[in-house]
Amino acid sequence: MLYIATVHYKSPKWVEVQTRYLRENIGVPMQIWSSLQDIDPSYASHFDRILDQRGSHAGKLNHMAMEIAQEASRDDLIMFLDGDAFPIADPMPLIQESLAKAPLVAVRRAENVDEPQPHPCFCVTTLGTWLDLPGDWTAGPTWIGARGKPTTDVGGNLLRRLELSGTPWVQVLRSNHHQLDPLWFAIYGEVIYHHGAGFRTGELSPVDRQGAPSPLPLSGAPGIGAGVRLLNRRRWLAWERAVERENVELSERIYRQIMAGGTDWIREIS
Repeated sequence: MLYIATVHYKSPKWVEVQTRYLRENIGVPMQIWSSLQDIDPSYASHFDRILDQRGSHAGKLNHMAMEIAQEASRDDLIMFLDGDAFPIADPMPLIQESLAKAPLVAVRRAENVDEPQPHPCFCVTTLGTWLDLPGDWTAGPTWIGARGKPTTDVGGNLLRRLELSGTPWVQVLRSNHHQLDPLWFAIYGEVIYHHGAGFRTGELSPVDRQGAPSPLPLSGAPGIGAGVRLLNRRRWLAWERAVERENVELSERIYRQIMAGGTDWIREIS
């Protein structure tokens, strides 16, 4: 049995899309588990199990895995998916080939300033492996991120548990071009689509921030430094708003194409 753990938050816009693509592309017996915080309960009909959850995204996934473990066997597969991620082809060949090499397979967003950790937009392992690690999606350990600053994110503790236990994992990398955006609208392993920030509005990614305009140098002259700092702040805010606006417009355009059906949108982002 394949158990799929996914979280939807505040907006139902991805519910029908995700569950439709899952059922169209996965032929093995499966159950889709989710939570619908601040979403009309009628959308529960798209899933096999709904959990009442609050808190962080990582905490919800951890809780969902804990509840799945109460009825699944150790040999059953658990797939973690972001709410705006879904397969565009049968993922089982990729999963089976990967799990023959290592106990866990997951997306690594190397394009996002070389993030090192497994990402929950797509991750599959056996329930036994998840319990033995034990798996944990929370952030914690840091690595060098945008502009050389330490950062962490969801999956940080999972990476560290893999390292400490000497557990190898298969990294699924981005397989489509980056012409629309360096991070969003990604296809991984030619199988999994991740829209990116599908429940937020225009949020800047680390790779966006890596490309932020460099600040103007401060002057040592009396009274000039404060003016330069103010100018730098205004320049950065103008750049941030422009990027956020562009992200929102592009996200909505691709979403409308996905909702229209067909495969034209896949060809565009590929």
